[in-house]
Amino acid sequence: MQHPAVPELAHTHTRPIHWVATATAVAGVIALSPALQPGSATAAQTADGGTRAKSAPAAAAPATTGMTFPLQCGPVKAVVAKKASGDLDRDGRPETVAVVHCDASMGTPPDAVYVLTQAEGAKAPRVVATLVDPKDRYTVTDFAVRAGDITATLLGYSSPDVPNCCPDVKDSVKWRWQNGAFVRSTPAQARGV
Repeated sequence: MQHPAVPELAHTHTRPIHWVATATAVAGVIALSPALQPGSATAAQTADGGTRAKSAPAAAAPATTGMTFPLQCGPVKAVVAKKASGDLDRDGRPETVAVVHCDASMGTPPDAVYVLTQAEGAKAPRVVATLVDPKDRYTVTDFAVRAGDITATLLGYSSPDVPNCCPDVKDSVKWRWQNGAFVRSTPAQARGV
């Protein structure tokens, strides 16, 4: 008769009490995990890219729900197609940038791009800038807010004779808050058709 290289140990045989103890330990860890979570972050980015301590919690970005945009849609309503938030003017309060168009049942309605802000204590946000006016007939794609920059690709038309179905101009654009206004520039990418 051969003996195993490792003798059988009593604790290698599981009994119901082992499973009860394991379940109790796991339940304890799960119950205590919310109390052991780290606190919220307390740093904010400064204009020079560093961080500074921040004592108050971050303000919420303005909501687009229930917002009345300066867009004439007739019998249909305005629809927020895309939105993104960030502290664009570096005042410690985020702004919301919304891409909005009329909810047309057919065709491609032109987009508008609005910047919303909400002052501390104000009941509702307000539009503080129009970056793209719907009368310019642009469709906005590749939209983002990053590090204080608003970027987008604008699909447009070289003349009023080009049908709405087929934009023939493509511009990459960027807006940045400078000296009290949003300044539009064109990133290094070339214009396309």
